[in-house]
Amino acid sequence: MANHALTSNPPNALIHITTHGSDWLWAVFALMLLADLIVFFHHLTIPRGQRVFHHLSMFILTTAAIAYFAMASDLGATPITTEFSHYSNYPQGVSRQVWYARYIDWVITTPCLLLTLVLASGLPLSDIFALVFFDLVMIVTGLIGSLTASSYKWGFFLFGMLALAYIWYVLVGPARVSARLLGPAYGKTFTTSAILLSFLWLLYPIAWGLADGGNVISPNGEMVFYGILDLLAKPVFIFLHLGMLSKLDLSLLQLQSGKWSSGATFVGDREKYGTGVGGVGHGTGAGGVGPGTGVGGVGHHTGMGGVGHDNGVGAGTGTGAGVGFGRSAGPATTGTTATGTGKRGLFGRKTRHEEPVSTVGTSSDATNAPLTSESTAPQL
Repeated sequence: MANHALTSNPPNALIHITTHGSDWLWAVFALMLLADLIVFFHHLTIPRGQRVFHHLSMFILTTAAIAYFAMASDLGATPITTEFSHYSNYPQGVSRQVWYARYIDWVITTPCLLLTLVLASGLPLSDIFALVFFDLVMIVTGLIGSLTASSYKWGFFLFGMLALAYIWYVLVGPARVSARLLGPAYGKTFTTSAILLSFLWLLYPIAWGLADGGNVISPNGEMVFYGILDLLAKPVFIFLHLGMLSKLDLSLLQLQSGKWSSGATFVGDREKYGTGVGGVGHGTGAGGVGPGTGVGGVGHHTGMGGVGHDNGVGAGTGTGAGVGFGRSAGPATTGTTATGTGKRGLFGRKTRHEEPVSTVGTSSDATNAPLTSESTAPQL
């Protein structure tokens, strides 16, 4: 099948890709799309709540496939006057295609690549935010530099390199140390993936200097250089990284959903979450004072409403009888009913529930009995 991309979308600069360059870009597009489909169908076999790395991988591969579709169609480029005339016999000051579609790709995919890597390291969120910020600085300054015809482009290139240096520092320093704290397996996985990604990202500024910056290589050569790097830094890296992560206990990362949903993992009181009926309010009773020679403990005076299921907040209050403790404890007492009302949850219905609360006094002859109070309202 003949490639008519350059006929349908004529080049807009004197120095531009040829049909051979477009053919190569179509091949890279096909590989990106194939990898994307593989990850998509594989992620369906992963339990819900454990798909974060597969989702990030799909974001990366889908974006890259669309970007390469645009570039293979000779779209997503703008003519920029060259500063140097190193390539071919064209004089200095002619126009060359600069592919802004590539930078749109990078501004989406490079943060996702970093997240795919550092979310498996246990790195603090503040460090992750800083990492993503400087990654965006690197991409945006690269774009501005490529669109600048004068030598001022190298100033933006320098800013981008400083941002890249910070990224390297975090990956080989704090992030690697953090991953090792999760265990030897996590440390090995992160180190292997970080070394691969850091090395490949080191080659991108070289490609930029030879293409958009210095006009040293042809647009076809630029596409081959970037295409190989993108294939290694995206599908190859993703398959390697996902393969290593599949052997780890991802529950250590605590990346599961915090909502009551399929695949959610909970630690603590489940009554904060729900998918059905509004929650039941729980009351805590007022503590009684035990008569006798000792001093009875005083309980809480006001009960608090419980938390409703399905994110409904219990609004009720309750009263009850506590247990007094002294050196000679008082008789058993019986409290009133604790009443709570759960507000309507996101999908639940408003309900009202009454739970009887009772307390029984006890005796203790211990010399050092604690002076305390206690509510015996059931914990639901």
